[in-house]
Amino acid sequence: MNLRLTAFILLLTSAAAGADDAPSVLVKTQAPQRGSLPETVTAYGTAVPAINGGMTLSVQAEGRVMHLLVTPGEAVHAGQALLEFQLSAAASSAYEQAQSTLKLARQEQARTARLLAQQLATRDQQAQADKAVGDAQATLTALEQENGGKPRQTITAPFDGVVGAIPVAQGDRVQPGVALVTVTRAGGLVITVGIEPAQRRRLKLGQAATLISLDAGPDGAPEPALHGKLVRVDKALNPKTRLVDADLVPDNGADEPLQGQAFRADIEVGQMPGWLLPRDAVLDDEQGAYLFQVADGKAVRVNVKRIGGDDGTTVVEGPLDPARPLVTIGNYQLADGMAVRRDEAPAAPTDVPPGKPGA
Repeated sequence: MNLRLTAFILLLTSAAAGADDAPSVLVKTQAPQRGSLPETVTAYGTAVPAINGGMTLSVQAEGRVMHLLVTPGEAVHAGQALLEFQLSAAASSAYEQAQSTLKLARQEQARTARLLAQQLATRDQQAQADKAVGDAQATLTALEQENGGKPRQTITAPFDGVVGAIPVAQGDRVQPGVALVTVTRAGGLVITVGIEPAQRRRLKLGQAATLISLDAGPDGAPEPALHGKLVRVDKALNPKTRLVDADLVPDNGADEPLQGQAFRADIEVGQMPGWLLPRDAVLDDEQGAYLFQVADGKAVRVNVKRIGGDDGTTVVEGPLDPARPLVTIGNYQLADGMAVRRDEAPAAPTDVPPGKPGA
């Protein structure tokens, strides 16, 4: 009898020792957190002049480009000389003829007025002389507005901005109205992006956007993100890209983008509420998405549904227990019910998901 009891006690001791030696996994955990992340529509595009953000300068007369004083991409201020233009002989002759015609008309007007005072001319003749002066003056004014009224003139910047394009070369002879130089107003750039047609209905004017440059900065590092808002959405497909064009304007005070700079735009169209988790905390298998929490030193599998997320955070919905720690590192080695050892070291800042807690 004593031998049987001794054997039974030894068996229990052996089982207890085996339980103590059961394998466990070292994991890192954090407290579950509810909140929300912005729901975004992502699009790509470039910085271009707004519809009302630039001006193309020309001369409404035939002539020749004598000197170019600026280059494309150069910043200019209002009144700065851009190029020198020489009117053609025919254009100069037309202006000189208009001046002569006005001079003769005024002389005739004065002579008719003297004759009328001597009762040697009629009031109808005086009216005709006055009309001739008015017509000559109107012709001369029109020529001055079109070509500056001088054989050689300087084209100046109408406002502070950046020279966008110079489609002519020094020495070119050009026809009336040919574009000579394009100037983009300071702050007159927009980010034009292409939106997938299926996403167009989710966009509303005024929605906030984060603008991320796809071009590296001077030191090779990414440039700081800009913030802006949606100001225009087309209702037609761009025939080249088969996308819907939309314009975004950077906020006032932000560094102005460079013309032609490429951007990724994340347009905020709503919020995604749920549990905010590090991306690596959520796993997948044939049953779907899942994660592990810790209860009484053991891993507990919790099936969840992905709502969305960004580069570092996933938003899920599911029956998480807010009192149980969430496994963030080491979950790939776990199975439901497996023993775990928690790493008590403080979690790195990246382990804390961003978002709007408590939403």
